[in-house]
Amino acid sequence: MTLDHDLDGHATTRTILTRREDAETCADPSAVMSLFADSAQTAGAFTSYRSTFVEGAPGAPAHFHTHAWEMFFVLGGSLQVLLGEDVTVLHQGDFLAVPPGTPHAFRAAPGSGADVLCVFTPGMDRFDYLRLLGQVTRGEESPNRLAETAERFDNHYVDSPIWRATLEAPE
Repeated sequence: MTLDHDLDGHATTRTILTRREDAETCADPSAVMSLFADSAQTAGAFTSYRSTFVEGAPGAPAHFHTHAWEMFFVLGGSLQVLLGEDVTVLHQGDFLAVPPGTPHAFRAAPGSGADVLCVFTPGMDRFDYLRLLGQVTRGEESPNRLAETAERFDNHYVDSPIWRATLEAPE
């Protein structure tokens, strides 16, 4: 639902209200994403969704964005994150903002699930990306589709030996 108003009653500001029961969800075998506001709804200002990862969920491989900041606020559990060449763990209440061009990756931290609010600014066409990602992980689309849409979704995968070693390390 959007409500248009400003302090003088003029129809210039779009307030976006997404009730939990009305949020579209995308699911794959390891996570559920609740979609709150995409760039089309915010005139490109931001995109926001909630990702709930089960324990051991693989999360996202190493990637970067050329235009957007990606922000994470951990609502519950713990999220293991690659930031360039460093790996850290975010816990409930922690906030992280990743600038454009920074390789990063994330997953539920070993032994934990993770509940995370994600925000991109400026807004990106993330909802279509999340829908496609779900189709790929469920085997409904070829993984090649992700590479084919890298520019459209500003999602550029990179190789990270540090992240590969982190994923292969015994828990």
